[in-house]
Amino acid sequence: MKQIELIHQQSVENTKTKIMDDIENFLGELETLPDFKEYLDKRSTYISQIWLNVWLTKATNDFSKRDKKAFLSERGFVVEGVDRKLINKLFRNEMRDYKPFNTMEWIKSVIDEHNWEAQYTRARKMFLKKAEEERLLEKKAGIKEKIYQVGHTVLSDFQESAYLKIRHEMAKELKKILNGNQKYKDIDTYMLEERLTNIGSFNPDDYRTMADFFDELTGQIHQTASWGRFYFEYETYQYHFENSVLKYFTRIAAEEVMKHLDQQILSEYEEVFEDKLSVAETKRIINDLADVYLDGFLFKLQEEYVTDLLALAELEFEERAHHAIYERDLAERERRKAEELAELERKREEEARMLEDIFGREYNPSLRRNVRYILHIGETNTGKTHHSLERMKEARTGLYLAPLRLLALEVYEKLNAEGVPCSLKTGEEEKPVEGANHISCTVEMFHEKEFYEVVVIDESQMIADKDRGFSWFKAITKANAEEVHIIGSKNIKEMMMDLLDDGVAEIYEYTRDIPLQVENKEFSLKDTKKGDALVCFSRKQVLENASRLQNSGRQVSMIYGSMPPETRKKQIDRFIKGETSVVVATDAIGMGLNLPIRRIVFLENEKFDGTRRRRLTSQEIKQIAGRAGRKGIYNVGRVAFTSDISLMTKLLEKEDNPVETFSIAPTSGIFERFQKYHRSLAVFFELWDKFESPKGTNKASLSEERELYEYIRDTEIEARLPMMELYGFLHLPFSSREPALIEQWLETIRAIVADAELPEPPVKTASLEELELSYKAIGLHLLFLYKLGRKTEAVYWERIRTGLSDDVHEFLKSEVKNYKKKCRHCGKGIHVDSPYQICDSCYSARNRKRADYRDGWK
Repeated sequence: MKQIELIHQQSVENTKTKIMDDIENFLGELETLPDFKEYLDKRSTYISQIWLNVWLTKATNDFSKRDKKAFLSERGFVVEGVDRKLINKLFRNEMRDYKPFNTMEWIKSVIDEHNWEAQYTRARKMFLKKAEEERLLEKKAGIKEKIYQVGHTVLSDFQESAYLKIRHEMAKELKKILNGNQKYKDIDTYMLEERLTNIGSFNPDDYRTMADFFDELTGQIHQTASWGRFYFEYETYQYHFENSVLKYFTRIAAEEVMKHLDQQILSEYEEVFEDKLSVAETKRIINDLADVYLDGFLFKLQEEYVTDLLALAELEFEERAHHAIYERDLAERERRKAEELAELERKREEEARMLEDIFGREYNPSLRRNVRYILHIGETNTGKTHHSLERMKEARTGLYLAPLRLLALEVYEKLNAEGVPCSLKTGEEEKPVEGANHISCTVEMFHEKEFYEVVVIDESQMIADKDRGFSWFKAITKANAEEVHIIGSKNIKEMMMDLLDDGVAEIYEYTRDIPLQVENKEFSLKDTKKGDALVCFSRKQVLENASRLQNSGRQVSMIYGSMPPETRKKQIDRFIKGETSVVVATDAIGMGLNLPIRRIVFLENEKFDGTRRRRLTSQEIKQIAGRAGRKGIYNVGRVAFTSDISLMTKLLEKEDNPVETFSIAPTSGIFERFQKYHRSLAVFFELWDKFESPKGTNKASLSEERELYEYIRDTEIEARLPMMELYGFLHLPFSSREPALIEQWLETIRAIVADAELPEPPVKTASLEELELSYKAIGLHLLFLYKLGRKTEAVYWERIRTGLSDDVHEFLKSEVKNYKKKCRHCGKGIHVDSPYQICDSCYSARNRKRADYRDGWK
């Protein structure tokens, strides 16, 4: 190896140099010439070891890992997959005996008695010279330290006088900038290639204090060229003034320190440095001290009023006069600041009173003291709702409040089938039944002025939901009834007892008659059996898994959140009647649906919650798993998981954390009081953010309302619609994540404002996606129709929508086996059994791109 010989030769030369340096250091410290043998005796250890140290260090550092491995391989070592540290150790061991350099022989060959004496003379001379230089440096450092200490004392007393001078100097600088520079539009500080836009001259009236002025861009723009392109640099005025203050202060500080230096220090300086002490040198010596005072001066400068400094710029500097001016300006500034703080405090108090008036008193529960509250607390699928409805059926009048349209529809059909006339009312439909004294509706349709003998409020743990929870709070606390039956999970018991105070007349606690049993084997789709409900967490996963099962010969019912409720009902009925043997569903199955399910299977242990993908909570697992088992059919409810069985079992068995807070949202009373102060929804949203939610409550985010508001903010729509009516349109419960529905919402609002015909909802039926979107579009149209009181038109569109739900049902019934899994990149079909989410073409293209990217970096 040529390289090893070259590195070896360099190591030899380095060793020789180190030995000669050692000889020079040894001889230089001695006052008389020692014998050559004395040096060899005293430094023998160093001489014998220096070669190995130099050679091994250089060999280890200069050879690459590849060269080391090649060298070791030639000598029979196995080096593939071996740690870098071990490679170095093996290499050093092999190098240790490679062509050793005999240092002792080399010294004896180059030094004899004659040149040993000459070597001593040179070494001694260099040593004495170096010692003299070090003494001189120490003396210089000592004089500088004396000057520094004087500076420390002087500048401590000089601060007040220095600031008066700085104030006057910066006043002149400010006047020059305001009169002679142009103002530029602010831009992102990283966009250095952007040309600055001139927006005219400075107006001193635009700035109260120097702090207000410091964020402006300077007019001093530097343009440089590089590779044929121009780059623009700029600095803020704060940076500009910092530099100016530092330069000015270090100069006047140096001049002040020099006035206080006694003649002895000045003479010592001149003698040692062979030059007189200058202001420039004094600045360098006390530079660290100047930095200590800089922040204090800049803070004072930022507090200064621009008008005060501009008035000062016209005057000559005379310290006593400027001190008096500064004291006067400071007193006036403190007076104005006190006035401003008092005004700010007054506004804060006024705003606090306004927030309390608008929001604060709304959320203190004012229970109707003649209401008997009856709690039905327990696990899923334990008969809580059944017992409550039996009591409602006996009453002269009754109201059932559900979290979902599907559950409202289910109770409506159940009561009518059992001979109890019951009407249906949701935001999207009304089905009055002649002679009905009972109503089944969604919880948002609750109205506190209507009296009922019995009110049943289902799934009351939803009171904690951040967006919808207030509807439960309002229904529970404002119910106008003799009896209110509250149905919920075990973890809301304590909160309900606190919320309802002495109003709780009875508590029924329910437990499962049917035990849950977790299977200890990981589930696979091929293990599917009759009576299984397979749970995943997206519509896409439901359709893909249903397609796999149908293609393997199974008949499948499907349930997912965006499915029309009528379709969902038909899918459920097929399973109950035995037309299908398996259910594939999202977690929508966990809300109030009682099905003859043998086994709940979690195909996933995580879900996307709208913000992030996260593991299921204990409450979510229980809510879904509780649907397993049906008395008289399956006397054991089975639960299976595809992975992490031990962890998921612990979550299933874990005691629920108690619900401690409920959600609050704006009410009509709040809007009525708000309009005494403002008429803008933008201001309302700002005040809602400022309002501090009472203890035990969470404010609704109003995120969807805010997003919709941005579409019509400061437009004719906002100008012409009364504020409460506008908020009502923002609050319509539709899927505002669908761009087509947002466009429909906007077109309908425009038509209402223009007093024109409402646009008809688009109806397309070519695919499942189009059918479901058309169903939602008609649902949005119905929300408007019912809100505007146009019930006759609503009946027509309800019939159209029912037809669409039938079409969706037929598609799921007959066509889902042909459902195509689509590549998430290009949208082309993938075989439904493929474990991947992208097609082979996109996968290959992605790998090529990655390879090209890697090659580009090599």
